Amino acid sequence: MRIEHVAVWTPDLERLVAFYSRYFGATVGPKYTNPRTGFESYFLSFESGARLEVMRSPTVTTGEPGQPRFGYAHLALSVGSEMEVDRRTDQFRAEGVSVVDGPRRTGDGYYESVILDPDGNRIEITV
Repeated sequence: MRIEHVAVWTPDLERLVAFYSRYFGATVGPKYTNPRTGFESYFLSFESGARLEVMRSPTVTTGEPGQPRFGYAHLALSVGSEMEVDRRTDQFRAEGVSVVDGPRRTGDGYYESVILDPDGNRIEITV
């Protein structure tokens, strides 16, 4: 098991990308845009192999109308294969862990399930 990436919401993708590349040497991957939802993201890679996903979406809020939510979004854990994503998702469901989504292939090519930990934090279980 390894942490695949950590994700953060931001109101300004380019500003955050510039910050992490300038001060921490992040290599910037291609921008992903979902034209249907307006979701946009970049993956930033660091020399150690760690990755950070910076994301922006016009529909993400704190639950208060018109108040955008920024900051940490989810923790992604790589389990090595699609079959293992499926197996763990079945186990989570069987044991009463909240499965929010998946397994599914995302628009940017990930195969994942999303669960909630006991405190309600989103965890992506991915290849």
